[in-house]
Amino acid sequence: MADPHSSAPAADHAADAYVHGSQEIQEQVSTFHLFQGLAKWGSLATAVVVAMLTIWFMPGGGFFPAAGVAIVMAVAGFFFLRSGKSKH
Repeated sequence: MADPHSSAPAADHAADAYVHGSQEIQEQVSTFHLFQGLAKWGSLATAVVVAMLTIWFMPGGGFFPAAGVAIVMAVAGFFFLRSGKSKH
């Protein structure tokens, strides 16, 4: 019968070989920034579409007032959500 603890030294050696802070994380940073951007701009697009459809189909509403609100919201959102100058 095999000894279940025979692989323990190899696992302990791998754990001891790790040095905190030495792993390259550029790919994770890029993925995080991509997710943040998609969430930010996707939220703005969703808000603009919902506002436009709400105003367009409400009683007394119409396409042109809805389009006006959507344009104003999109432009204002663009200026509020755009990134500042990068510090890097």
